[in-house]
Amino acid sequence: MAGQITKISLRSTIVVTNDNITIIVPNSNFITNPVTNWSYGDPKVRLRLPVGVAYGSDVEKLKRVLLEIAAENPAVLKEPAPSVRFLEFGDSALNFELAVWTIDMARSPTRFRSDLFFAIERKLRENHIEIPFPQRDLHLRSGKITIENKSGGGFEAGLQPD
Repeated sequence: MAGQITKISLRSTIVVTNDNITIIVPNSNFITNPVTNWSYGDPKVRLRLPVGVAYGSDVEKLKRVLLEIAAENPAVLKEPAPSVRFLEFGDSALNFELAVWTIDMARSPTRFRSDLFFAIERKLRENHIEIPFPQRDLHLRSGKITIENKSGGGFEAGLQPD
């Protein structure tokens, strides 16, 4: 659950979510469960956004585009500076991470993430950088495929050795 604390009493705490839903939380929950406070002390938080692109993409161009997106968003802090990390060679994509700092996570985390993802999708499309989807290649080593018409109008395919 995420929201703003509006009242703390002896037995419970009232939290209003970003959807304007009021939740009454027994104070015992704050003792027995972990609590993440996005605004305690320093309100700056880092948000990490995963971005997968097709193999063969120009990764230096991708890095430039992602940093442009961060620079264009007014909620992204200039310091600490945004960064792009190459995480791994994935099954279907080269996996990167755009890391940005903001103070908006305490107020509107979902909107902030959504705005950045919309900007990423738009800029990648404009720059002809492909966002891949999972795919598999099938390699037949030997044999031939036969297709038989079964009684019912359907077909059945089978692999037979040479």
